[in-house]
Amino acid sequence: MSIRRVWIEEGCTLCGMCEEECPEVFELGDDSAQVIEEADFSESEDTIVNAAESCPVQIIHFEED
Repeated sequence: MSIRRVWIEEGCTLCGMCEEECPEVFELGDDSAQVIEEADFSESEDTIVNAAESCPVQIIHFEED
C-alpha cells in the first residue's frame, strides 16, 4: 500500500481522534481537523488508515497508488 493523498470532508466534530491517532498527519484547526501540508504519508500509512477507520463521522479519506 502507498497512500498518495489524504483529505477531510465537511462535517468534522473536532473530537481530536485523528490528531491523537496520527499527529504527524492531522491537526485540529478552528473549525475542522486538517491534513498537515508537509506530512509524509509514507511514514504514517498504518496510522492514517486507523485514523480514518476511527473517525466517528467517517469523513477522513485517503487514496492509494
